[in-house]
Amino acid sequence: MHAYAVQDARGMVKLDAMENPHRLPPGLQAELGRRLGALALNRYPDARVNDLRAALAGFAAMPEGFDIMLGNGSDELISLLALACDLPGASILAPVPGFVMYAMSAQLQGLAFHGVPLTPDFELDEAAILAAIREHKPSIVYLAYPNNPTANLWDDAAIEAIVDAQGRQGGLVVMDEAYQPFSSKSYIDRLARHGHVLLLRTLSKFGLAGVRLGYLMGPRALVAEIDKVRPPYNISVLNYECALFALEHIDVFATQALDIREQRAILSEALQNMPDVRVWRSDANMILMRVPDAAKTFEGLKARGVLVKNVSKMHPLLANCLRLTVGTAQENAKMLAALQQSL
Repeated sequence: MHAYAVQDARGMVKLDAMENPHRLPPGLQAELGRRLGALALNRYPDARVNDLRAALAGFAAMPEGFDIMLGNGSDELISLLALACDLPGASILAPVPGFVMYAMSAQLQGLAFHGVPLTPDFELDEAAILAAIREHKPSIVYLAYPNNPTANLWDDAAIEAIVDAQGRQGGLVVMDEAYQPFSSKSYIDRLARHGHVLLLRTLSKFGLAGVRLGYLMGPRALVAEIDKVRPPYNISVLNYECALFALEHIDVFATQALDIREQRAILSEALQNMPDVRVWRSDANMILMRVPDAAKTFEGLKARGVLVKNVSKMHPLLANCLRLTVGTAQENAKMLAALQQSL
């Protein structure tokens, strides 16, 4: 193994980590600063964290009879799910390529991980996943909606077949909606149909990547069991106050998300018109593209001051693929010019 590495982005156009490129307006920065400065940092987090749980439940339109659990980013929640399900014979299953923390959480907890390859067009291989569920009887099936790094949504009928099969054998399904602010669909309307499905979201892509705040929604009794393995005071007073502040100014973040979706369309069209570049449809704030030589193109972009993510070694299906975060109009223009010179 190796530790999670963060690329040095100082002085670069940073398009490697699916962050919202927009900062708070100056007036809101000052207002938030005053609010954070008044907090009792000498005290442990208090019941105000429950105000955030209620605010997020309302923001997400959480169904009746469900509850919400907070994590220090969705990464912590993924780790806690593996911990909660660490029983003899337990395993975790997910389509691959996918978010690396599904496999890593299993590995660190001593659970088996079963990765089921997507099709060459990054669609779910429904038959293969159903066969894997029958064979391995996993404790958890992760379905990212949309997926990282491929940025696509999957077929609804295939998802429901997988959800039903996993429920019949007594396991959980976690629908990971990290990129929900940019997606044309959400599973929230179907969540109440099932007693074994959890919905995972984060405020990182929403615009608070530096705050580290994830949340998990599911049937109340089920969330209560997972909550037993949560460390005390896992959400700091700074985390929850920043998140509450953001939810009070939801219109600002909604405008930012709209701009990112509009820029995604412009960027996708420009990339599709480039020779030797293949682009897949995106429902996230990133775009996956294939170029003739990913390593050469990555280094060419970096030399021209643009940092993206080279995912070509993550999985054979991603051969010669780069993942681009959708930035501001100016950042995207600089990236496109650098890409044209690098190809």
